[in-house]
Amino acid sequence: MRMDRMGAEGPVISGFSAGGFVVDDGVYPALVISPVRADSWSPPPIAALGEGDLATLLAIDPQPEFLLLGTGSALVRPPAAFTQALAVRGIGVEVMDSRAAARAWGMLRGEQRWIAGALYPLEA
Repeated sequence: MRMDRMGAEGPVISGFSAGGFVVDDGVYPALVISPVRADSWSPPPIAALGEGDLATLLAIDPQPEFLLLGTGSALVRPPAAFTQALAVRGIGVEVMDSRAAARAWGMLRGEQRWIAGALYPLEA
């Protein structure tokens, strides 16, 4: 699937391939993305996800409004301690399946929203 760039600056998820998320000139099985960069990610099992697993991503300045958390092929709630730790920092967490998170990324960045994303692989 291909998605069109909607006026966003920075990395844009332009589609999906058998290898994962297509971002600019790369393909990432799992992805952390901010308005300034996209990187491959080796995520822990969702049940073990902690704030430290996204420390570099959450350290962008200014901090993101919220984190789009794509949990793979289906929506899976992260640990309450994870969402609470981000809430203490003033960062909300929006949880959805990874395909929906990728589409939301493009729409929200097209609106120039300052957000971060962590997307688990599309296939488990």
